[in-house]
Amino acid sequence: MQEIITKTVQLHDKKFASHISAAEIDNAVAKIASAINTDLAGKNPLFVCVLNGVFLFAADLLRKIETPCEVSFIKVSSYEGTASTGEVKTQIGLKEDIKGRTIVLVEDIIDSGNTIAKLLPILESQEPAEIKIATLLFKPSAFKRDFKIDYTGMEIPNDFVVGYGLDYNGLGRNLPEIYKLNE
Repeated sequence: MQEIITKTVQLHDKKFASHISAAEIDNAVAKIASAINTDLAGKNPLFVCVLNGVFLFAADLLRKIETPCEVSFIKVSSYEGTASTGEVKTQIGLKEDIKGRTIVLVEDIIDSGNTIAKLLPILESQEPAEIKIATLLFKPSAFKRDFKIDYTGMEIPNDFVVGYGLDYNGLGRNLPEIYKLNE
């Protein structure tokens, strides 16, 4: 019988177990990029990436986008420790004129949906032609909103995860794989 070895990491006071491999992440990113390349060919979309967690996903995704596009970043926050505060705070806003543009709002993870729900009316008020939503990870059991997610890399349970841009109190963003809280 072969023993399965689970990698773990310690971040601050918590231990996390390996959950999603780098290869699985790359496959999910490729799947999203392929769909966007098909759907948005010739539209010169503006990718609006939500910092901080999205930076690795956005970089990998954009390297796979074949249609001409532009990129911008916004920064919002809603987490303290391992829990959402329920309040979304905008820290860096969008500077580009998006009227008549195709926007791809890029998130690392959508759980409750509160961040996107706060951003959508702000973006819609600027009259883009369309807004598409792309996320690497989606937690359907935590989702409390009714907007459509156009591109999803993979669905995961409602576990707290770190790595590949996601953090626990600032640590873990640099991990090439995704780990879940090991309680």
